[in-house]
Amino acid sequence: MRILLARHGETPWNAEGRYQGQEDIPLSAVGIAQATALGERLRALRIDRALASPLSRARRTAELALGEGRASQLLLDDGFKEIGHGEWEGLLASEIRERDGERLQAWREAPDTVQMPGPGGESLQQVLDRAWPAFARACSGLGEADTLLVVAHDAVNRVLLCRVLGVPLAKLWTFRQAPTTLNLLEGAGVDALEVVRLNDCSHHTALFGEAVHRAL
Repeated sequence: MRILLARHGETPWNAEGRYQGQEDIPLSAVGIAQATALGERLRALRIDRALASPLSRARRTAELALGEGRASQLLLDDGFKEIGHGEWEGLLASEIRERDGERLQAWREAPDTVQMPGPGGESLQQVLDRAWPAFARACSGLGEADTLLVVAHDAVNRVLLCRVLGVPLAKLWTFRQAPTTLNLLEGAGVDALEVVRLNDCSHHTALFGEAVHRAL
């Protein structure tokens, strides 16, 4: 089976550098253009199943990636929601540094040790514990030649990719997940996947261009 694991397009909060977890922030005009470009890239590709986070930025990206003729096949799964940032939601890094600097430093240097503060705040392990079962459900029953599209979020994609790569969550900053990026995974089953492409943004960013994300 083939899995296209994508991230949603840019939002106004992404552009401003605000921490954006489970707040339902829509795509910006730039994000819509990115998702439309992703749709053009995938237009001729057969997609047998499609799932997305229910947050509107991921859902709309998936709809545009699928195109009008295939958008009706999209299913939503709460397991793909972005990490809950708790009290960090909507804040700039500079604001968090003033209020919660020690935790922010840990998030940058040892992210696997951090529990996001306040109601709804999650750890990376908690995200993986809900995202991986959602991913397994999405893959269930796929045939050898079937293609699945999953549109989720930065932290969600990172923890899933860490699991597939066998990389500890402490290392999730060692690769990027830009807006509407594509990761291609292939394998006989969900526990036998290989990463074929990682953070592929060629539909909107040149090879040596900067695919900005600023989400986490």
